[in-house]
Amino acid sequence: MKTPLKFALFTITLSGAIFQSKADDTRQWLLDSIPQQWNYQSAYSQKLPTDDAWWKTFGDPTLDSLINIAEKENYNLSAALARIEMAKKTLDVAKSAYFPTINLSAGWSKGQSSGASGPVVAKSSPYDYFSLGASMQWEIDLFSKITQNVKANKAAYNATRAEYDGVMVSLAANVAKAYINLRTYQNELRVAKSHLEEQEKVLKIVEARFHAGLASMLEVSQSRTVVASTKASIPSLEAMIESTINSIGLLTAKYPEEISSWLSTPAPMPNVVYGANLGVPADLLRRRPDIVQAEYQLAQYAAQVGIAKKDFLPTLSLTGSIGTQAHDAKNLFGQHSMYWEVNPTLSWTLFDGLARNYKTAEAKAALEAAIDSYNYTVMNAVIEVSNATTTFKSTMKAIELTEDVITNSKESLDLAMDRYKKGLSPFNNVVDAQISYLSNQDSKITAQGKALTAVVNLYEALGGGWNN
Repeated sequence: MKTPLKFALFTITLSGAIFQSKADDTRQWLLDSIPQQWNYQSAYSQKLPTDDAWWKTFGDPTLDSLINIAEKENYNLSAALARIEMAKKTLDVAKSAYFPTINLSAGWSKGQSSGASGPVVAKSSPYDYFSLGASMQWEIDLFSKITQNVKANKAAYNATRAEYDGVMVSLAANVAKAYINLRTYQNELRVAKSHLEEQEKVLKIVEARFHAGLASMLEVSQSRTVVASTKASIPSLEAMIESTINSIGLLTAKYPEEISSWLSTPAPMPNVVYGANLGVPADLLRRRPDIVQAEYQLAQYAAQVGIAKKDFLPTLSLTGSIGTQAHDAKNLFGQHSMYWEVNPTLSWTLFDGLARNYKTAEAKAALEAAIDSYNYTVMNAVIEVSNATTTFKSTMKAIELTEDVITNSKESLDLAMDRYKKGLSPFNNVVDAQISYLSNQDSKITAQGKALTAVVNLYEALGGGWNN
């Protein structure tokens, strides 16, 4: 173990947990208690994204439908659900150790025993009989080794449930972010095509002035360059649109052709909404599936330390058998054909080449690594929330400022074009104004996309939706 500072951080981050029992000897090496399980206050419990449906705040039915499809069809989510079932069965196997194992047997034996195996040679003895019996093996949980193993597997099961929640949160967020990117590219394409139409109109005016001897070939060339530049940006935007539709198809387990006709039709950007009362970040972060998963993994490793230490204690087991044997089947249940045996056994391994010592040290090292992983997960969660909040605030400010810039850019373009027609200013002013106007409109759309993505990132960083 490292410094007490690390354990202080660990203790602080788990301050909301309710310890159910005192730490036993298996956890005293930690300098602090680790609870056998964590119970959280209901105010901090996390709903699945499908229950809180945070994406509906964007008011976009298409996005709602996509996430609904992804929830039902996504392969990663199905795999996470299968891992929950696997962990549940493993837990059931661990619980089955509480019960005895009972075997039934029935058979017929025919043979001959040697008469020369002893010091005096005797006549060999043939035998021929039917048998029917039952046997039982049962390890008594005298020192709670089985109980400790059940606790470890239960923690592993709960960790897989938290993993499923995490996959669900990430899936909903990734679908939302891909959809936002799609609408961003489509709106950038719409703006580019709109500007291209206006630029082509300006080009026709410049060409007409050139033929009338009122403009130079340089001005025609400059206008054609602006048009060509805008045209050149369109194929890359179309490629990004197609690529994003493919990404959405992968998230929803749909081939592109199944959703292309549905999503390729341009639509407005979703509404930018942000009304969360964040409160104390630690209280909200406590709900994050990855933090819950890390906590259950921590409980699992703590239980495994206990299991390793139980190996130093004796094992009490009970075996027994009962049955009947008879030469004739009709005598199987006769008075003298029954046999039985009971064998309680206490076994204790005194020396194993220090294997148990190494196993215990390995379990402690795994627990220490789990503590480090937990602390990293908490710190990463805090940073993700901070980044998402900062990004949202900055992009919203950028959108607000860009509105004025776009208005001024449009006025500048109109004035530059009017002065050019009157011969009061060079065509360079028109070119600069055209480029600036297109660039500023693109900047606004990009900022809107970033703001929407920041909101999604905030939802994801907090593990889903929240109550304002």
